[in-house]
Amino acid sequence: MMNNSARINEFEKLVRNKYNVYNSIFLNLPFQKIKNVGILIPLIYEACLQGLHQVLDPMEILDAFFRGHTALKSEAEKIDFMFRVIQYIERQVVLYDSVEDAAFPQVWRLGNHLSIKDYLNLSKGKKESINISDKLSTFSIRIVFTAHPTQFYPPAVLDIIAKLRELITRNDINEIDITLQQLGLTSLINSQKPKPFEEAKNIIYFLKNVYYDAVGELYGHIKKSVQDRFFDNPDIIQLGFWPGGDRDGNPYVTWKTTNAVADELRMTLMKCYYRDIQSLRHKLTFRKIEDILAQLEKLLYGGMFDASETITYAEIIHPLLQIRDLLVKHYNRLYLDELENLIDKVKIFKIHFATLDIRQNHSIHQQTVQTILQNEKLVHNSLEELEKEELIFILLHKNIQLKPEQFKDKIISDTIQNISQLPGIQHKNGESGCNRYIISNSEDEFSVLFVFALLRWCGWRKGDIPFDIIPLFESMAGMKNAINIMQALFEIPEYRAHVKQRGDIQTIMLGFSDGTKDGGYLQANWSIFKTKEDLSALCSDYNIKAIFFDGRGGPPARGGGKTHRFYAAQGRDIANHAIQLTIQGQTITSTYGTKEHFMHNCEQLLTAGLSNSLFQKEHNISPQSRELLESLGRISFEKYQQLKNHKMFVPYLENKSTLKYYGKANIGSRPIKRGDTEKLEFKDLRAIPFVGSWSQLRQNIPGYFGIGSAIQALIQQGQLSPLKKLFREVLFFKALILNSMMSLSKCNFELTSYLAKDPDYKEFWNILFEEYKLSKKMVLLISGYNHLMEEEPISRNSIAIREGIVLPLLVIQQYALQKIEQGSKNKKTYEKIVERSLYGNINASRNSA
Repeated sequence: MMNNSARINEFEKLVRNKYNVYNSIFLNLPFQKIKNVGILIPLIYEACLQGLHQVLDPMEILDAFFRGHTALKSEAEKIDFMFRVIQYIERQVVLYDSVEDAAFPQVWRLGNHLSIKDYLNLSKGKKESINISDKLSTFSIRIVFTAHPTQFYPPAVLDIIAKLRELITRNDINEIDITLQQLGLTSLINSQKPKPFEEAKNIIYFLKNVYYDAVGELYGHIKKSVQDRFFDNPDIIQLGFWPGGDRDGNPYVTWKTTNAVADELRMTLMKCYYRDIQSLRHKLTFRKIEDILAQLEKLLYGGMFDASETITYAEIIHPLLQIRDLLVKHYNRLYLDELENLIDKVKIFKIHFATLDIRQNHSIHQQTVQTILQNEKLVHNSLEELEKEELIFILLHKNIQLKPEQFKDKIISDTIQNISQLPGIQHKNGESGCNRYIISNSEDEFSVLFVFALLRWCGWRKGDIPFDIIPLFESMAGMKNAINIMQALFEIPEYRAHVKQRGDIQTIMLGFSDGTKDGGYLQANWSIFKTKEDLSALCSDYNIKAIFFDGRGGPPARGGGKTHRFYAAQGRDIANHAIQLTIQGQTITSTYGTKEHFMHNCEQLLTAGLSNSLFQKEHNISPQSRELLESLGRISFEKYQQLKNHKMFVPYLENKSTLKYYGKANIGSRPIKRGDTEKLEFKDLRAIPFVGSWSQLRQNIPGYFGIGSAIQALIQQGQLSPLKKLFREVLFFKALILNSMMSLSKCNFELTSYLAKDPDYKEFWNILFEEYKLSKKMVLLISGYNHLMEEEPISRNSIAIREGIVLPLLVIQQYALQKIEQGSKNKKTYEKIVERSLYGNINASRNSA
């Protein structure tokens, strides 16, 4: 508690107080055309806060504000004012992010976080001999950055944010003043939808400016902590990359995009190496070394701008190792640490920087294979004409030569062209540059076998296929069938031989986003947990190492929340060879956006893996606890299904939320739903706009709905004491409840309380509100807490400040939605207000979708 108290004091001093000081400067800055708007921001906040407490609707609140605090008369003037307020609040969010990020190192140091060194010491005290050094020698974490549409700051804005962070750390008021003026005059958003290649470049910005140095420094820290001069595991930290390779539901990602992104990753890495070599040349001014460095510098320069100039890993690492030998033998080891740091980075990043994953939906592969077999006269119309064994034989043994121009359908032609170019990408970027193929919507063994066949026919007609084929089980049905699917695959000699050739490792991806959308928060997470246990046992039976790749979004509703807590709570029966997860949207900037953030959160992921090795007994879930979890999952699932099946569920999202505006805003290149039908079907809806829309409403339904009803039902059966014990003793359950508390903390039903009077939606809104109140009451009851997130005061305070900043923006958004529904003559302008309001809300939440 003393530690928490110290952290709270530090947070108040370094975050809240500093933000208030710099915000007061910002609100008083003179900007053209928006005179006096800044000084009205605190007044509009107070008006919104009091108005919502008085159960006024957004139109009543803002109309009263306009009458009482402004001289604005016309609707056009009021609309212009609301746009200016949105612009201010967007920048307040950026300012707060900068202040909080600048304070992170000091606030974090006062936390109860265990380092790798702590775990090494803990292992010495365990009765069972556990060699943490050995574990770290084979363990790895893989952070996979995705192209999801909630990370949209252009590089110019990211540079301003980085500059602000540095200035705030130094308390340089004059420069902060100037930089805030720059921020006020710089556009934060895209003027048009970004193309997939532009999305990729935005993430590459972080690779170049943050992760290149952070990964090298973290690896050096790990080696120093282990204190074993023979420790050598540069694969312990791996970076993955989806922008440009993920084409599931995004028709704008083509084979040309994939190739261009692969080149950009490699050339950007060469620029990073070149920068380091230039720095070393100023220090290693020794006769036997100068020429080697000059030749390497020249080689790297050639690969920095010309995509046709490729450099092998050996051409970079061998000169560096030669220089190291010379330093040791002839030059007193001078600057050896700097050289070792570069050697480490070259061993980690090689010539690819990050592994470019390929992802596509199973249905596209099915369509492609069917068209190929039609061309080959093996079927007339459909694959269903073949017996299962016949189709498997064709996929495994039939040799077919394909050319993209044989096919008129654009998606089929592009699929074949893309797979055909994969050997070329591996030649340029090394095998590690692109060696994973992920299949979305995997529902049977053909999900994997279609890709196996396409890789044979398009890329590797002879010999081994240097690609991991990774099924993604994301629906409840997919997870239920996962065991049978993988067993059927392992029983196929040709596929088992492929897995053996890949090191007897099978990576399996589990999708939290669609799982939660499909089955509700509790049931989805429990199903994924059990599926991991079953798949771990199955793989073990076949002498295969299972590695789970988790498709996690930002918020708890999409598998997000506190990542370390989630992985530290994995049971002893879940394979623990590696941690792999997707990082997307604002989570990239909020959790991995600075070197300090990246190093801290990566180390916490590593210690989560170590925790499972050290505390296997403590992580065991008893049969009684499993029975409780089964009941909770079942009841919450039933409650969630009732909600999904309610006749107003989809209409509510369509008409009362910002759902349709996600597709109109210039946030990302991907459409908001799969398919091209006009009618909105729940099954086609993508998880990001689905979860994001609930977040914009401040209702966060997918992050907790059903929990309250499930806990209450068990309490009514006399299970209160066992539920309290479950929270105290089962880390997995506690992690789920704490993450749901985060979702509940970000709710504000006052914002939409006017819907309780809506003749069409009042019943549905009340269902949501009652479950929210019940869930909050029940999680507090079983946890024994007095308020939500009691163990996490810093996060709780941060959420409260952020929600306060965007409150006027949220009310403006609802005001615009009301005006649109009333058929205002300025409907198109109000739609623009709704679209524009998405940005600030998304960034303020930091993990809204």
